[in-house]
Amino acid sequence: MPRPDFPKTIFEFQRQFPTEEAQLAFLIQSRWPDGFVCPRCSGKEYWWKATRELLQCKSCRYEASVTAGTVMHRSRVPIPLWLQAAYLVTTQTPGMSALQFQRQVGLKNYATAFAMLHKLRSAMVKPGRTKLNGIVEVDETFIGGERHGEGAGRGRGAANKVLVVGAVDLQGKYANRVRLKVIPNASSATLTAFIREHIEPGSTIKTDDWSGYSGLEGAGYKHIVTGEIPHIHRVFSNLKTWILGVAAHVP
Repeated sequence: MPRPDFPKTIFEFQRQFPTEEAQLAFLIQSRWPDGFVCPRCSGKEYWWKATRELLQCKSCRYEASVTAGTVMHRSRVPIPLWLQAAYLVTTQTPGMSALQFQRQVGLKNYATAFAMLHKLRSAMVKPGRTKLNGIVEVDETFIGGERHGEGAGRGRGAANKVLVVGAVDLQGKYANRVRLKVIPNASSATLTAFIREHIEPGSTIKTDDWSGYSGLEGAGYKHIVTGEIPHIHRVFSNLKTWILGVAAHVP
């Protein structure tokens, strides 16, 4: 059986999770979509221990936690609050600051809200993801720092900013998958290492005329120098908009 879908609208959330029992049932089905299997003896029958929210195997008495190995493991935050938080994080497109998150879920402690938000964002990264391929646009941008005067912060030598390299592969005319990474500089060695890590050899890479990309042909890629790399520029624009939505200041 496939894992159950997580609700995508507030109405689906309310309909799917009317009670805490329904939320626990969702977690159990997500963890064991083909039915419970004891991690110790492979037994398939269990008792539900409601007071501790554990599944106890009828064969060996092993107690299995429905949240073990997840962001909720050993957390004092109730499961209903975690699911509400997950819904907010996965449906708020512009992003959400820890302060907004704290207010939305009704937490008294800002540190708890910050930690939950960080865990949920980290959990959204797909494990074992494949490399980008096909036609890929690559560029760099600066994030953060102070702006002083007209045109401040332009160019690869901008001071007091974090340098980020990004890549996006295309599916037809549209952007598909994205990879972003903070890098120490825009040297050929740094950029080529990023490309080797995230892009399949043999792919066609489109960049501007920065000399840091001059060795890509020798690294096993097809290289096109062009002034038209709109998709990665749109990614950077969305990234900066997202940052403004979640942070008051980026040093």
